[in-house]
Amino acid sequence: MADTLRVNPINCSGHGVCAELLPELVALDEWGYPIIDPRPLPPALDRDARRAVAACPALALKLLRSS
Repeated sequence: MADTLRVNPINCSGHGVCAELLPELVALDEWGYPIIDPRPLPPALDRDARRAVAACPALALKLLRSS
C-alpha cells in the first residue's frame, strides 16, 4: 500500500507552501496553485509530504492511502 498526495482545489488558496516544502511532487501553475504528481508517494519523500500536509494554511492537502 502506498500513499498519494491530493489537493482539494476548492479549499486551496494558492499560498505555495506545498511547492516550497515538496518540490519533487508539487509544481505551481501560472496562478500559483499546485499541480500534484498523481503517482504514489516514494517512501523517501514520506516525511517531507507529511510536513507539507501539516503546513498547508488552507488544509487543502491530504495523503490518501491507496490499496
